Amino acid sequence: MAGLKDKRGFIDKDRLDLSERQAVEYWMKRWGVTRDQLTAAHRKVGRLVRDIAAELGKKR
Repeated sequence: MAGLKDKRGFIDKDRLDLSERQAVEYWMKRWGVTRDQLTAAHRKVGRLVRDIAAELGKKR
């Protein structure tokens, strides 16, 4: 259920759903990476944010 939303945007910060524009933009800005880098890491390690961060060499 990565798509849970409230008035401020997305809630689930443990999983990344690439179809959620707000979530993708948030993590791109926070980690300073491109959409392609984020997508490649997502495809390689899965949708857990901690695994994606480790793959990108970033802190969660």
